Amino acid sequence: MITRDVTVTNNVGLHARPATFFIQKANSYKSSIWVEKEDRRVNAKSLLGVLSLGIVKGMTITLIADGNDSEEAVEGLATLVESGFTE
Repeated sequence: MITRDVTVTNNVGLHARPATFFIQKANSYKSSIWVEKEDRRVNAKSLLGVLSLGIVKGMTITLIADGNDSEEAVEGLATLVESGFTE
């Protein structure tokens, strides 16, 4: 299992369009992936789950992946979040 903390830098946080990009990227990996904020953990491949966290600019979230491509998944998603979803 691989984990990494990342800070959301884009203006709208992980809402609507950025969340869709995040979900699409998460679904490109075979590993099980979760997003954790404070004491809540949701499936990173679930749009409703990710939106339910209410992630806004400046928040730090934890990305967690478990599977054959878990390192690649965490790195790819962290890069996407840190880039402000400009990919």
